[in-house]
Parts: sequence; structure tokens; C-alpha cells
Amino acid sequence: MTNLAVFASGTGSNARRIADFFAHSDCARVRLLVCNKPDAPVLDMARERGIPTQVIDRAYFYESEQLLSVLAEHDIGFIALAGFLWLIPPYLVQAYWRRMVNIHPALLPAYGGKGMYGMRVHEAVKAAGERETGITIHYVNERYDEGDIVFQARCSIAPDDTSADIARKVQALEHEHFPRVLERLICPTLDDNTTA
Repeated sequence: MTNLAVFASGTGSNARRIADFFAHSDCARVRLLVCNKPDAPVLDMARERGIPTQVIDRAYFYESEQLLSVLAEHDIGFIALAGFLWLIPPYLVQAYWRRMVNIHPALLPAYGGKGMYGMRVHEAVKAAGERETGITIHYVNERYDEGDIVFQARCSIAPDDTSADIARKVQALEHEHFPRVLERLICPTLDDNTTA
């Protein structure tokens, strides 16, 4: 059983989906939620499910390595970034190399990088007249959205789709695929047994 930490900054719909997906799993459990906003709704979601939380500020995250001790206390073996907007510092990338993934609401390498998140991405996709978009799940390195791609899924964009319509389609892909991709990464033998 792998202990999973989820990092989130906002409402936490992906964090909720992940927590519920693994609630009765033999593969992993969400054992910690890390958040950089003390009033974020995702904290309530975690508390309702009995998941310990750690609220961090910039100094704590970037000027110390205290978070590694917290992760060790909870025996965290894998990290999922689910709408977490801060760049991950090198000490954390190195400690969880190839054991930390992020989900991005576009088909990287397009529409990625600093400042490209949430509705900003969907508005840029709409403005460019794209006919499809999707999600990218990738390993985390020291640069925004540049880690090796693990998985992508696509959806079509109708000419009359608004940015909000695009956001809904992309979120549906996130909720469908993110927990399953995490399961495959954390417990590949479980996936092998499923497909055998």
C-alpha cells in the first residue's frame, strides 16, 4: 500500500476524485493534502474525509526543506499535483523523482508554462481557434509543464463552444483519467493483473 499526497490550491475537484477513487483501494490511499491557500475549499474536502492537511506558505516551501519531514512522517511514497500552482522546488523534485506527477488542462507542449493554468488555458485555446484540446499528465521537474509526458487524452472543440464549455469537457477528462493513470503508475502490477 502506497501513501499518496495530493497538492492542491483551489476547490479540489480532482483531489476529491482521487481521494474517493483510492478510498477502498489495495494500491494506495490519500494520506495527506498539501495546500498553499489557508481558505481553499479543498481543505474542507480533505477534513470531511479524515485526510490530514498541511497548509504551507512561500517561505516554508521555498526557503526550507521542512516539508520533506512532513511527507516522511506520513510515509508518503507518491505525490499528485492536482491544481497546485506553485513551481516545485529542486529539493522536492529530487526527493520524489519520477514519483510526482502533475495534470495540465491542455495538450502539452502547447499552452503550458508559467501563468498558464485554469481558464487562462481554455481562453487561449479558444482564441487560437483550436479544434481539439485535452489533458496531459506528466512527471514533474524543475520547470513548469516540461516533465516527461505520461498520458494524454483529447476532446473535440465545437466552433460555438465557449471557454467555459471547453473547461467542462477538459474537467470531465481529468476526472475520468487522472485517478486511473495514478493507479497505473503507483501499482503497475495491479494494472498487469487487471489486463491479464
